[in-house]
Amino acid sequence: MMAKYEVPVEHLPMSEENPVAGPGSDAGRGLPQRHSRRLSDKILLAFHQACDQADYEVAEQLLRVLEVMLSRRPTAPDTNRRRSMESLVAAHERLWHLRHPDAAER
Repeated sequence: MMAKYEVPVEHLPMSEENPVAGPGSDAGRGLPQRHSRRLSDKILLAFHQACDQADYEVAEQLLRVLEVMLSRRPTAPDTNRRRSMESLVAAHERLWHLRHPDAAER
């Protein structure tokens, strides 16, 4: 006889038996969970976290990954491409200012 596989409660749809899933989550409606942010947005958030933690080498690597993602030819029309490029430029500026704090005093 095979052992019964138990799914952790946080992976079940929200119900009276599973109050763990938060209100408004897809799990509460019995739908498969979707990712709310694009991968490029998550990488940009990780970049800012690395900057906040003064881990500039990791921040630089994350920017390189983001550059690769944004330099690829889009397979579908991307209406957020200009905003993504502006965010990339701003991220580069932030990293430069963090690495050159004395340049702002001039």
